[in-house]
Amino acid sequence: MSSLANDLKVKKAVIGIVGLGYVGLPLALRFSEENFSVVGFDIDETKVTKIKAGESYIEHISSASVKQASTKNFTATTNFAEIAKVDAIILCVPTPLNKYREPDLSFVLNTMDSLVPYLRKGQVVSLESTTYPGTTEEELRPRIEARGFTVGKDVFLVFSPEREDPGNPHFNTKTIPKVVGGSTPACLEVGVELYGGVIDKVVPVSSTKAAEMTKLLENIHRAVNIGLVNEMKIVADKMGIDIHEVIDAAATKPFGFVAYRPGPGIGGHCIPIDPFYLTWKAREFGVHTRFIELAGEINNSMPAYVMKKIALALNDRLKSVKAAKVLVLGISYKKNIDDMRESPSVFLMERLRDNGANISYADPHVPVFPKMREHKFELNSVDVTAATLKEYDCVVVATDHDVFDYDMIQKNAKLIVDTRGKYRGHHDNVVHA
Repeated sequence: MSSLANDLKVKKAVIGIVGLGYVGLPLALRFSEENFSVVGFDIDETKVTKIKAGESYIEHISSASVKQASTKNFTATTNFAEIAKVDAIILCVPTPLNKYREPDLSFVLNTMDSLVPYLRKGQVVSLESTTYPGTTEEELRPRIEARGFTVGKDVFLVFSPEREDPGNPHFNTKTIPKVVGGSTPACLEVGVELYGGVIDKVVPVSSTKAAEMTKLLENIHRAVNIGLVNEMKIVADKMGIDIHEVIDAAATKPFGFVAYRPGPGIGGHCIPIDPFYLTWKAREFGVHTRFIELAGEINNSMPAYVMKKIALALNDRLKSVKAAKVLVLGISYKKNIDDMRESPSVFLMERLRDNGANISYADPHVPVFPKMREHKFELNSVDVTAATLKEYDCVVVATDHDVFDYDMIQKNAKLIVDTRGKYRGHHDNVVHA
């Protein structure tokens, strides 16, 4: 342990990042900035090729930063045999849900099974992928020990949940505190040393389970509060009250209130998924997480609610959804980024398509609808001009990117269904959803 901890302290250790997506790539660049040698691993040859060419494939990460790292101390490969050459292995792979809304650990387990043959003594393995409490001990530790290694002596195992918030101008990988839990006290010591050299503040906790639960609590807190405000939106709408005006007023209270905003659903890699990891695991202990599941039901119902508002708005204008021309503004899961994971805009687009609408979308951050595991549209982003707006029966504000000219849109669109509260007060052509 002392040798590995010292190598991490003096930045002699080689860092391996497995999974070069929205979590793995910024983490790799952070280690590179602190003069660690970094090897990135990914099964996607396109990502590896771009990194070698000094190009970024994530909008909010500049190609200049990738090029600087790749010319200095950052390489990428699809060859997992290179794992034997690194000292730290950080897993940043997806943990989605399956079609039954149950945890899908296949990416984590398949990746670990691919790495295990190349493990050696003196390495630390850190899982950053969000998962249920117990995953690190129940799934990763037995795989390491099956090689004959003693965890805490030969190989060190930690869980340290990622906290990336793509596009957030106030916080980045360096400044967001890092929670770390170890399988043993020695593992924790190595984990703290691993992240202490690149993150401003490391927060040690008593176990990997505590670290896993910490991540779930953070995002369940947000999911529950978003569910609450989405339900309040429906009530306020029925009463003819602007929920955004109410939130603004409530937010003036200097204590006891945090402003959450309603929308067409919830998206991203955490909030729509993480609660189901805990509800699934809780059943093993005979616990029914009613509060969490209710919030999930409300949030998942939002695309259907918006769909109903679109249908009613078109009906009031003697139009049906079938054959209507609908333009969806913004298809990433939140504004000013290109991240499409679990975007509620996509679920809304699917409902519109299933009801016979002719769909287009406009999103400068996503010029071509990307390949996704569960969603498919052969569409390119259209330009938002006065002329094109007039061609559509309905414009849906789904993701409120700052780049859109909302005044121009309001002046030229026949009908706007606003899911984000961009238009306050009464407008003849605006319906709030």
